[in-house]
Amino acid sequence: MASEARKPKTLLMIPGPTNVSPRVMRALLRPLINHRGPAFHKLYQEIEAGLQYLFQTKDPVIPLTCSGTGGMEFAISNVVRPGDKVLVPYYGFFCERVCRAVEAYGGKPIRLEFSLGDAPRAHQVEEALEKEAPVRAVIIVSNETSTGVRVPELKDMAKVTREHGSFFIADAISNLGGDSIPVDAWGIDLCVTVTQKCIGAPPGLALVSISERVLEALKKEPPRTLYFSALEYLRYMKERWETPYTPSLPIFFALHEALKAVMEEGLEARFRRHRECASTFYRGLEKMGIRAFPKVEDFRSNTVIAAMKPEGIDIGRLRSLMEERYGVIIASGLGQLRESIFRIGSMGIVSRAIVTRTLEALKGSLSSLGYGG
Repeated sequence: MASEARKPKTLLMIPGPTNVSPRVMRALLRPLINHRGPAFHKLYQEIEAGLQYLFQTKDPVIPLTCSGTGGMEFAISNVVRPGDKVLVPYYGFFCERVCRAVEAYGGKPIRLEFSLGDAPRAHQVEEALEKEAPVRAVIIVSNETSTGVRVPELKDMAKVTREHGSFFIADAISNLGGDSIPVDAWGIDLCVTVTQKCIGAPPGLALVSISERVLEALKKEPPRTLYFSALEYLRYMKERWETPYTPSLPIFFALHEALKAVMEEGLEARFRRHRECASTFYRGLEKMGIRAFPKVEDFRSNTVIAAMKPEGIDIGRLRSLMEERYGVIIASGLGQLRESIFRIGSMGIVSRAIVTRTLEALKGSLSSLGYGG
């Protein structure tokens, strides 16, 4: 019991779910309400206003009771039809998941392949669009969580995609709310994120903006899905401020509180905080002689810090020591990178103090394992 009392408070520094503020956690304890009644109608309207602020859009943003993968399936199922070509720049674990979802709806993913740690450029997307025309949609993982790679030319990619008459879908699951992704200004047709990463709420909801261009296409050819039909969600939203299916009420409460915190902080301050915390992480790693995994600095994520493991260090032992001795939980790599990189989430309520504690835990644990970088 004495050792338990001395154990430091846990810091969840994986790339989501992430640490949640006490005020947002308290929101989970609110009494449940009738999801077909006036209290929910008011809640939904306020959430929608907060989401439009965060997404920087006048388009509707649909909250779905599902994971981020569900959010991507929603986006894909409303756009992709059997036989459609879909261009998917491919540079990590979650790009592969996008391809599988496209195939599940009868689409034909055109993989534009890059090495792990690399990212596509807009001119490469444009060249592929010209070569493969006609292409129904381009799907970009804007922040590849498995490699800590951020796509720096998302705006330009959206522009060339629209110029070629294709839909542009952004998987912004691990960076919207940490990076500025102005949906309207950049012309993103469907943008997907979740509650449990940069927004700083518990998991349970995917959040998807949907453009007027997509809605016009859906009116001509409705989607072949029941649960993920955008037309149903928008009809219920427009007519009565309800969801067509039972929502996760506690996560709606938590999201409502998290969005209030976002608006209190302001978008520019929030984006700056994420950039500064990421910079502190990268400088700290460099001082320890640890190399960031992304190939060039321009590709480094502001929300998922991926780094090469030092030679001779076992990532499993490193993670266990950080958690047991310091109460700091980080992640290993995914897939073929499982044993070669580690990943740190720098998102949500991340702060200078949280970054400092994480770096100290990393340095102390590496020292205990015999690394003196």
